[in-house]
Amino acid sequence: MISNLEYFKVFYYTAKSGSVTGAAALLSISQPAVSQSLKALEKSLGVPLFCRASRGVKLTAEGELLYSYVSKGYEQIELGVDKVRQMQNLELGEVHIGASDMTLQFYLLPFLEKFHEQYPDIKVIVSNGPTPETLSALREGKIDFGVVSTPFEVSEDMSAVPVRKIEDVFVAGRRFISYKNKMLDFQELEKLPTIFLESNTSTRSYMDEYLAENGVVLRPEFELATSDMIVQFALRNLGIGCVVRDFAKEALESGLLFELRFNKLIPKRSFCVVKSRRSTLPAAAGKLLEIMGI
Repeated sequence: MISNLEYFKVFYYTAKSGSVTGAAALLSISQPAVSQSLKALEKSLGVPLFCRASRGVKLTAEGELLYSYVSKGYEQIELGVDKVRQMQNLELGEVHIGASDMTLQFYLLPFLEKFHEQYPDIKVIVSNGPTPETLSALREGKIDFGVVSTPFEVSEDMSAVPVRKIEDVFVAGRRFISYKNKMLDFQELEKLPTIFLESNTSTRSYMDEYLAENGVVLRPEFELATSDMIVQFALRNLGIGCVVRDFAKEALESGLLFELRFNKLIPKRSFCVVKSRRSTLPAAAGKLLEIMGI
């Protein structure tokens, strides 16, 4: 069984400095304390490790052998401690984030830019996926935190902080110009070709549930992976696109698309930052959240 590891530390510094006095100075302890530790180590091993030299001490053959192993281990420990300090000082490390195209583009990106300017040596890894995938990655410990959109179920092992409101809209191109500036019932959507996100997203789940509450069940002509593509399909008059307003903002302001108006407002949703209550954040992730005001 290995003796007190502190003895090996004293042994390492004595061999490295070549004297008991030097080891005592490096370790900030007394010379008798160094001598006592060395004697205890020699007693536990049953062999002498040092012999007196003209100046200080010299390793015996057994001491040389032991030092060849201890030095490697102790230097690796020192290297590890140095790397930990670098991580704490944000000179080294990684941040793992989960985010969708939407939360990345319309919330997270400016903060990542600022963070990278301040801490260029920190690697940022973004796992891109819809809200359900991000929440699953958080539970499995694959990411430090996520930025998701409501609705989603907040479990006891996570916290969620709302950071920005978002608004879902229906947009259309010139083919559907007869619907512009009209006040519509949601039921009229059942007569029109519609373009939605795929069903594995919080946005799609939210709109399906909201429309169902209003007695409307839609079977979209197109189900797409990204909201950017929904806007492109709407620009080509392939149907009525359901997107978060931010994605269609440019097309709406230019007049290439218009927003359908309904006699009932669609409640706004939120972007939320989600964290695990069970794990401690790395220093780099904590600093990024600080920049984000979380």
